[in-house]
Amino acid sequence: MTARVSFTAAGVRRGFFAAQVLAPGVVLYAMVFGVLASERGMSWLQALLMSAVVYSGSAQLAALQGWTATAAITPVIITIFVMNARYVLYGAAIQPWLAGLPRHQSWGSLFFLGDGNWSMAMREYERGYRDAGYVLGSGVAMFVPWLGGTLAGHLLAGNVPNPAAFGLDFMLVAFAAAIGMVLWRGKSDLWPVAAAGLVALLLHRLLPGAWYIVGAGVAGGLMGAWRHGR
Repeated sequence: MTARVSFTAAGVRRGFFAAQVLAPGVVLYAMVFGVLASERGMSWLQALLMSAVVYSGSAQLAALQGWTATAAITPVIITIFVMNARYVLYGAAIQPWLAGLPRHQSWGSLFFLGDGNWSMAMREYERGYRDAGYVLGSGVAMFVPWLGGTLAGHLLAGNVPNPAAFGLDFMLVAFAAAIGMVLWRGKSDLWPVAAAGLVALLLHRLLPGAWYIVGAGVAGGLMGAWRHGR
């Protein structure tokens, strides 16, 4: 029999303290975003609001690639949606945790859902733990340092006059490369990579803004779906 899922303050506390191990990395990642956001001309309030609403390091760094004082908002928004498409799968996978809970508990937990606490919550569920407060607590434990790191990075940006000299502008590329290496399954993945690279190169030369990021994500996804369905 599967134990019934509950939602208690004890579960929230357990998730919050369990996720503290992730907090230092979250702060550093957020500080990099804050520094780069300042370099791109964002105010501290704009950077903080973006971290609070978008709450995705990879999507925010990708959006910055097309951010200028006169940035076209459409490619930035689409870039964020493409980069965050994985959360559709996260939400479906974590449904057993949250099914049957009141909306304010399930939706609140989903708002704070991130890569790190999603994997922690799934691991706890597989071990038989059934207090869904864990999802919310672990998410808050990552959300708070993400905001604090963003603000700190933006305020300290004046002490980093040339982020590129420290390789901070390479953060998104490094992050994507690391994720790609972890998820690499063999030669079959070359097709989506090639499609994404080719489309990105063409759009970068033909269109202004961040459309090359959007196009690469869509092309890679479509090629992967086509290969998988063969």
